[in-house]
Amino acid sequence: MEKFIPVVVIKEIGETDKILSALKGVGINCAEITFRTACAAEAIAYASKNYPDMEIGAGTVINAEQCEAALAAGATFIVSPGLSPAVAKICSERGIPYFPGCVTPTEIMAALELGITTVKFFPANVYGGLKALKALSAPFPQVKFIPTGGVDRSNIDEFLAFDKIAAIGGSFFVKEALEAAEKKEN
Repeated sequence: MEKFIPVVVIKEIGETDKILSALKGVGINCAEITFRTACAAEAIAYASKNYPDMEIGAGTVINAEQCEAALAAGATFIVSPGLSPAVAKICSERGIPYFPGCVTPTEIMAALELGITTVKFFPANVYGGLKALKALSAPFPQVKFIPTGGVDRSNIDEFLAFDKIAAIGGSFFVKEALEAAEKKEN
């Protein structure tokens, strides 16, 4: 898995090339395309077909129906803001990585019962950031985290230095990539 997972919101299918090309331009070969927009499944299908060297996943997947649509479109991983046993079941049956949002010990235990050992920690800044992750790692040494929300250039190195971090998620990667692409054009 990539160390950086850009959270990508595509409002119009035409944005897909610009965003994914910009990410590739800064060396990021992964995108979590969120199910926050009407064209999410279409964008995942387009990205999967036209960017085969990138890991294209689906984010903000909150139910089995969205999960099925994302997988049909070609998503290679699924991310949720919370834990959905129905989504976990579908992903487990198909051998697809599922990263549910888990911030409490109870949620982490529920994920472990479903065989999930890497979870999204969202929103990281609201739920205690790196300090909370270190505390949660004590009773759950087998768990890896993907902090998202409140992670940015000011604190990313601190997060990456912690061995329980599987990856960093965030929309700031997209903003930075687009700014870098714009500078190259000018």
